[in-house]
Amino acid sequence: MSSILLEARNVYEDFEVETDILFFKVGDHDQVIFHGRNYNIRKRMTAEQLSRLLSNPSYFYVQSGCYINLNKISTIEDDCVYFGEKGWYAKRVRIPRRKKEQILHLLNGRLA
Repeated sequence: MSSILLEARNVYEDFEVETDILFFKVGDHDQVIFHGRNYNIRKRMTAEQLSRLLSNPSYFYVQSGCYINLNKISTIEDDCVYFGEKGWYAKRVRIPRRKKEQILHLLNGRLA
């Protein structure tokens, strides 16, 4: 009888920025708060790491140091971007109307 051992990945230590993170906020002293589906992770980053993260085309600046993952948006309604099924457990970020139009334009460009 053979057993298959699956190694579980610890998202707190080894997360993928493009696939695991819904949005992040840049704080003081190069500290970044990453928001995943059911977790938040605070991490200090070097200036080089932060620069590379901010130049990632998957993320779009919304306001006040907040960047959203365009690939993880499930819906955009009123003044909010939702990640996951809209309801009690969906994470959301409020966005200005002007940014909403820019996001819709970017998403339509990706789909075309």
